[in-house]
Amino acid sequence: MPPSLRHLIPDLAPMPARERLRAAVGALVGILATGLIGRAALGPSSALPALIAPMGASAVLLFAVPASPLAQPWSILGGNLIASLVGVTVGRLVPDPALAAALAIGVAIALMAALRCLHPPSGAVALTAVLGGSAIHDLGYGFVVWPVGANSVLLLAAALLFNNLTGRTYPHRPAQVPRDHGTADPAPSTRTGFSSADLDAVLAEYGQVLDIGRGDLEAILRRAELRSYRRRSGGTTCADVMSRDVVAVAPGASLHEALDLLRRHRIKVLPVTDERAQVLGIVTQTDLLDKAVWDRGGPRIGLARRLALTLSRGRAPYGCVEDIMTTAVETVRPETTVAEVVLRMADAGLHHLPVVDRWGNLAGIVSQSDLVAALLAEAAEEPEPEQARLPALAATPA
Repeated sequence: MPPSLRHLIPDLAPMPARERLRAAVGALVGILATGLIGRAALGPSSALPALIAPMGASAVLLFAVPASPLAQPWSILGGNLIASLVGVTVGRLVPDPALAAALAIGVAIALMAALRCLHPPSGAVALTAVLGGSAIHDLGYGFVVWPVGANSVLLLAAALLFNNLTGRTYPHRPAQVPRDHGTADPAPSTRTGFSSADLDAVLAEYGQVLDIGRGDLEAILRRAELRSYRRRSGGTTCADVMSRDVVAVAPGASLHEALDLLRRHRIKVLPVTDERAQVLGIVTQTDLLDKAVWDRGGPRIGLARRLALTLSRGRAPYGCVEDIMTTAVETVRPETTVAEVVLRMADAGLHHLPVVDRWGNLAGIVSQSDLVAALLAEAAEEPEPEQARLPALAATPA
């Protein structure tokens, strides 16, 4: 293709074959379910359409790009309902079809943009309300309820089920933001490189709507930044710096035993493992302070937490490590690079990360001290920049 024509082809990221198949099957299932349910609800003799054409365009968004802001539930429901209301109203007030169609599309886009429910197929909904013929015109504002409202709800329900069953979280959740520590300081990962304010300023200067959420865009850019750093930095991994002789505790150990281990080894965290060394949770000094009550005998499970655990588990707690451990444990693998661990620990406010092998068994633990030592070692091994050596060479006597 001539270079002058290449800009006519969209610069889309490659779509894996599995994702293409998933999108195609999802659209097939969604449209088929919407049409069959609509036909069953109306009955064979109904003059109402069971399915309208704009739902095909909605299916492309809901199943092929479910992470798009244009494909979220409020986008399809709000966009289609607003567009159908505008289309019916303009069709009744403006006798000329061409002018009515143009006004309906323009007004619908303005309202959808203002109400943050921009959905491209809704333009076709507004057009259908104006140019759909006598069968659509006779429905009046009933067109908003059926088929537009009913079709939108049915297709959305199909998208909710299919996307989540096939591994795509829907509605899409924006990328996790760094933990807020309740201070004015920005997250550690944003203190170097670009900041969130930089991104907002650039987006404002760009001045166009992007088919990607702002949070996802920032997450992609930060991952690219991390990948660039990893490529330019050394290849130090967790296996190179982690502590291998890890002090762990069993879930059935008493709170006193956990406290004794923390004090005796002068550590701040204990991985909780079973007899096969599988990581079940983690206990920190904070867990002992926040989830236990203290008296002269030491830590114990308080009445409020005892009742909460009894209700959630269906049995009384035993006053052991299992009753206070954190079970949502973030782990890393031995081959994870130090650069990636730094970012994960900094933004999550973590001080230690258990290292597990491919079977989920505890292999070691990485602390902030390990990372500092590794980064200092990498910095010491970096060759001196050529520009920095030139003055020294020039000053050296011949």
